[in-house]
Amino acid sequence: MIRAKTEKRIPRFVSFSGIDGAGKSTQIESLRARLGEAGVCVSLITFWNDIARLTRLREATGHTLFKGDKGAGTPDKPVSRRDKNVQSWYMTAVRFGLYFFDAISLRIVLAKALKADTDLVIFDRYLYDELANLPLHNRLARCYVWLLLRFVPQPDISFILDADPVQACARKPEYPLDFLHSSRASYLALSELVGGMTIIAPQPAQEVERQVVQQVWTKLSPEGLQWAQTFAHTAQSPSK
Repeated sequence: MIRAKTEKRIPRFVSFSGIDGAGKSTQIESLRARLGEAGVCVSLITFWNDIARLTRLREATGHTLFKGDKGAGTPDKPVSRRDKNVQSWYMTAVRFGLYFFDAISLRIVLAKALKADTDLVIFDRYLYDELANLPLHNRLARCYVWLLLRFVPQPDISFILDADPVQACARKPEYPLDFLHSSRASYLALSELVGGMTIIAPQPAQEVERQVVQQVWTKLSPEGLQWAQTFAHTAQSPSK
């Protein structure tokens, strides 16, 4: 059994971050499918549903106060959201408070998840995706980020799925293109503050999948490198 072989070597949890439309959900589902086929027990935590606090209030603020649309945008039905793209000094102050409570919640939820009967915990977004909304050029914001980064555990693997903002906006039309450009720059700046994050450059989804699975699996077991090399050859054909 894989669990018996890798109990002391597996990474306890990994996270996926990136701008909206970068393909995080696609890659997470692909990774779960691949690891499931190999007998690895995987649990998924979505940051907004499982970690974030006061979500109803935050949604109401975007819809009523800032007049943003509800729901997720699709190429056929684009929406115009007004939440994290609202940049002002008072919203930064509000985010300081909200993100602190989210960080506390993250520690609690993660502690429980790591005690469960699972091999790997995957985070669909992490605290990094909130911190990327802050004005990282501001010294106070950078100090705040520095403190929270030391308060929450760092994933064993932290993926940033980089993406072309134009293509991301076409896949998930929710925010203005100029915001996606600034958001992408913020993620890259944040990666320098965090250190050790794995940035996967924009490329076809199949190649991204190959790189993600290889990196995760090489940390899951002593046999991981050999398995990953085998996967690199078989990944040329679409997953069934």
